[in-house]
Amino acid sequence: MQKQKCELSIVVPVLNEQENLNQLYEETNRTLDADFNYEMLFVDDGSTDSSFSVLKKLHEKDPRVRVIRFRRNFGQTAALSAGFENSRGEIIVAMDADLQNNPADIPRMVHKLNEGYDMVSGWRKKRHDNTLRRKLPSMIANRLIACITKVRLHDFGCTLKVYRRKLISETRLYGEMHRFIPALASWQGARIYEMEVNHRPRTAGKAKYGLARTLKVLLDLITVKFLGSFSTKPIYVFGGLGLLSAIGAFISGLAVLYYKYIAHPPLMMNRNPLLVLAGILFTASIQFVLMGLLAELMVRTYHESQNRPTYVIGEILEKPQNTESRDD
Repeated sequence: MQKQKCELSIVVPVLNEQENLNQLYEETNRTLDADFNYEMLFVDDGSTDSSFSVLKKLHEKDPRVRVIRFRRNFGQTAALSAGFENSRGEIIVAMDADLQNNPADIPRMVHKLNEGYDMVSGWRKKRHDNTLRRKLPSMIANRLIACITKVRLHDFGCTLKVYRRKLISETRLYGEMHRFIPALASWQGARIYEMEVNHRPRTAGKAKYGLARTLKVLLDLITVKFLGSFSTKPIYVFGGLGLLSAIGAFISGLAVLYYKYIAHPPLMMNRNPLLVLAGILFTASIQFVLMGLLAELMVRTYHESQNRPTYVIGEILEKPQNTESRDD
């Protein structure tokens, strides 16, 4: 069978998954070998077991297997980012090493991508995880992320996603931002499709995430919302908070005057706690506005010093200019 003209990079972050790597390689090879030209890029995120030894043997056996080894554990976002930056394919597939993502889903996700999408995101509709520790926090987080970012996906946390290289090369990842890639891509105008994928129970190794990640998701969501909505106009958020504080200070001040000159019996101003509140809110309003102005200066310096545009161009339609000069 003739292989399709499609180059894939399968990016797999690895952390202590020695029991799963050989099977993952075999399944992926069995699924993709007949129809795709591909590479598997494993990123060892500071594993303390024999994962790197297993990966080294796979690399020696198959040159399509490439391995990046971190000096220590930097997190899944850093591992995915390193994989994206060092991949060679025009289409990039990200998946977990725990065998819960099924490599058999990759071909149909790639075919859907080729229908004109920039990203195909997996949806683990039927999850085989602990309900209290994994499924319930994930459900709450997904709905909160969808509500805040306005990106209507069911499953932001599924690692199995397929990207076009152009899209992922324009997306910078920091902290624990890998689960917000759909939101970051959507704000760049990417066309995203969500596809239901198989999710299998873990048979070896230990889960790396628990309830503690929920707090990280909430904090990262604040950062993502700020970057998406106010990264080029921070004065809007800080100025808005300053305006609310100023209004609160004005209302508190009016209440102080009311209790001093109108109410019976009158209340001395120095004994009214609203006077203190008015002073605190007035001071806060000035500080918020000053923070907004400082943030504006920092944002402008950032964009202008790196010559970074505040927009993303999808395509340009224009006729070539006629460069031939006419003889006088």
